[in-house]
Amino acid sequence: MRGDDQQQSGMFSYVSLEERVPQDHPLRRVRETVDQVLRSMAKDFDALYAKTGRPSVPPERLLRAVLLQIFYTVRSERLLMEQMNYNLLFRWFVGLEMDEPVWNHAVFSKNRERVLNQEVAREFFRRVLAQTKAQLSDEHFTVDGTLVEAWASQKSFQKKNGGDDQPGQFRGEKRSNDTHASKTDPDARLYRKGNGQEAKLGYLGHLLMENRHGLIVNAMLTRADGTAERDAALLMMYQQWRSRRQRRRRAPMSIGADKAYDTHDFVETAREMDFRPHVTQNVNRPGGSAIDGRTIRHASYQVSQKKRPLIEKAFGWMKQTGGIRKTKLRGLAKVAWQFLMTAAAFNLWRIPKIQTA
Repeated sequence: MRGDDQQQSGMFSYVSLEERVPQDHPLRRVRETVDQVLRSMAKDFDALYAKTGRPSVPPERLLRAVLLQIFYTVRSERLLMEQMNYNLLFRWFVGLEMDEPVWNHAVFSKNRERVLNQEVAREFFRRVLAQTKAQLSDEHFTVDGTLVEAWASQKSFQKKNGGDDQPGQFRGEKRSNDTHASKTDPDARLYRKGNGQEAKLGYLGHLLMENRHGLIVNAMLTRADGTAERDAALLMMYQQWRSRRQRRRRAPMSIGADKAYDTHDFVETAREMDFRPHVTQNVNRPGGSAIDGRTIRHASYQVSQKKRPLIEKAFGWMKQTGGIRKTKLRGLAKVAWQFLMTAAAFNLWRIPKIQTA
């Protein structure tokens, strides 16, 4: 018998959001981890607000909404609010009831920028990483950097003194970061990631990854220049070395990296911090490679080289899914916040798979 295509909607729903989300949905494990982290950050959130006044949007909901935007590659806050209005899965994850109104996209953006600053993002990243401390390796790491394209066009890269007769017309003109700056995003720098590649306005994102499960243990974003990758790598390595010293761990560590890190300064500084530099040899560099046979003859060097491509998977996820291939934010502080939150989201997505393995 043919069913009746009734167009009249029911007035009540007796199925809760909790019941509508499948028990084996991947977001359930993520939500459990996120809730544990947010409960531990309650005092940090309390310090951001006054004791009196009108209640604001809860920071926990703001942060869950940001994570959804990363997980599902939602390209704008306006579209995110639209999805949260009719997507029951999004409502469940954020913590909104079925009939609860969704925020205006401008209200969401303003509250996010005011509350979820880089310090909060760093603390959130640290506490997410603490959820899987038992699975982390504290001896073997990989470091690398990637270009994050800025939300600025080539035509915005103009002379600092304003001497352009025809702004935006740069064909045949020599431009550099010393004489030019972007009018749209002054913090962005013109940078070429490799020989033969196009120079783009952007930033450099850096990751330090542990080699056991490929989790990100440190992340930072800097202005793009020729030495930023190695400088950021040494800073993250120093933070890791200091953390081990505070825990009275003095065993040597290893650090894997590509040819861009094969310089005498980087290798010598790494060794001073008890890191064995398992860096890919760059025999074409003037003066030769800083890595000789005393390093590459060990089996651990070959293991580090095999583990090194894991960091490219992290970069690939953060760019393809997390949306940092070309950021939509402007300014070093805002883009650094986005990069750090995306790294935390990558770990959140990986942790349930590691714990069930």
